[in-house]
Amino acid sequence: MTQRDGQDMARLNEQRILKALHKYGWLRTRDIAALLWMRGRPKRPGEFLPERVELTASALRMAQRSVARLRTQHSVISAKGPDGSMLYALSEAGARALLAQGIPARSGKDQLRRVSLSYYHHRRLANELAIVATLQGYRVATEYEIAKGQWFGGKAGILGKIPDILVRDGKNVVWVEVERSRRNRPDYDKLLTWLLTIRKSHTAGATALAPLPGDMQLSRVLFACNRAFVNKLRDDLARRGWPVTDQRNYLAEIPLLYVSEAKFIVKSGSDGGAAEHSDGEMDSMG
Repeated sequence: MTQRDGQDMARLNEQRILKALHKYGWLRTRDIAALLWMRGRPKRPGEFLPERVELTASALRMAQRSVARLRTQHSVISAKGPDGSMLYALSEAGARALLAQGIPARSGKDQLRRVSLSYYHHRRLANELAIVATLQGYRVATEYEIAKGQWFGGKAGILGKIPDILVRDGKNVVWVEVERSRRNRPDYDKLLTWLLTIRKSHTAGATALAPLPGDMQLSRVLFACNRAFVNKLRDDLARRGWPVTDQRNYLAEIPLLYVSEAKFIVKSGSDGGAAEHSDGEMDSMG
């Protein structure tokens, strides 16, 4: 590779990082390394199965070098997360660079201004799951995009609810909920009502749970949560008329001991955090 080729590749990598920050809001170095320099396993048609990504040393180095150049150029801003990780977002200059390409980007300074512990781990895990899905070949709407209304449900959502991330395979959609802590009673009741409402829209013989805008269909709702939450949800839905045997077709879980410690993007040799399944494989509810 000539020096010119190397410079062109470096600029391309920097552009890819800026676009990733535009899509995700903020990312850590390891997230960038996974998203841009790692390959995922092929997807299973119609079924998103999160699997842990172990970063190679070369992927991490490439991400570190590219982020360092962007910092020197003042194209990114940074803040330290509650666990000590450095979080990177678009600076005003980085956003302007994307705007010049027709991408409606904006600075991520508000995203980094107040990063509480609970918000951080919720967004971190949602980002990790979105990256894993992307590496498997799915199309993804991130939590950041969804919060801005940049998905087919817009600001209003579907029946008044928005997902944490959305994973799409053609017309089939997996709705992902990250449950970082116990919901308060009103929020929990709203979740139950929403699940029962979309179930009612399911027609006999249909393979999907509910129709969605644009001829898409909701094939599954996937919860990243602890086991106690899943057990309670399953029991409460059954008491309200949704048999557990039918729930298995449309609801699934990623069982985690502690959401704050669960990790799907890890450095080589890491134990991946406190997940009940260290490979992050999905279980059907029940």
